Amino acid sequence: MRPSTTLRLGAVTTALITPFRGEAVDLTALESLAIRQIQSGIGGIAVCTVTGEGPTLSMLERSAVLQCCVRAADSRVPIVAATGTNCTLETIRLTQQAEALGAAAAIVTVPYYSKPGQRGILHHFETLATETSIPLIVDDNPARSASCLSPRTLEALASIPSIIGIIGHGMQPQPPALRARLLFLSDSDDTSLAFLSGYGTGIISSGANIHPRLFNSLHNAALAGNIPGALALERRLHTVMQILGDQAPAQIKYALRLLLDIDPTVRLPMVELDTEEKAAVFEALTSTAETHPLAS
Repeated sequence: MRPSTTLRLGAVTTALITPFRGEAVDLTALESLAIRQIQSGIGGIAVCTVTGEGPTLSMLERSAVLQCCVRAADSRVPIVAATGTNCTLETIRLTQQAEALGAAAAIVTVPYYSKPGQRGILHHFETLATETSIPLIVDDNPARSASCLSPRTLEALASIPSIIGIIGHGMQPQPPALRARLLFLSDSDDTSLAFLSGYGTGIISSGANIHPRLFNSLHNAALAGNIPGALALERRLHTVMQILGDQAPAQIKYALRLLLDIDPTVRLPMVELDTEEKAAVFEALTSTAETHPLAS
């Protein structure tokens, strides 16, 4: 059952990288990457996520990145912005900025590290919803936040009109009322087929930075019930999924250096890949080669 939200994401929303040139954001490369995603059939673009190194971007850089992608999309796909922090006031400020600059929705993490408890989490989102009008997607990732939504808190969040989706929880059965009300999304490429074959409605994909057409085809096949076709694509993409670990921005940027001559620079605390890691990325690209030749 498809939720009744007015936001229309396709099967795949790409968590787009933020390319740098030296110390600055490379807006020319960013626009090119966004257009490539759209032309490959991707259903949405997420900016300033962890994959996009959002925590390292200044307020001005976040503004420039979002405006660049909104212009590149030209209303063809929704642009969503990650705005969550573990400070409610800062989250409100970032979300209001995203709303003013044309984001279609905001991805907001459960407050991390400080472990506010279920009442604190609920009040955080209630306050954010009161101070903003933009649709909100809750990102519940206990591995990063050290907190986890309880079923009762999830039900309470679903009653907030501007909350339209949640990242996580799609592998577990959910009450029909929740499934009708919320988008259930995942940010894990390697379990995406199982997720979409269960209760999931879409993927926030890092791997789609590298092979947008293949990832889009995989997820569309899964949602259409074409499991043999989806499994074949999953096998083809397996090595790409395996290389996307804790250093995903660096791995993706090196892959795009080979495919599209994108500068592989990442910002600390991320570091560029070592020789062994680069070889693994090269091997993964060779095994899943699309139409783009590898750069020398």
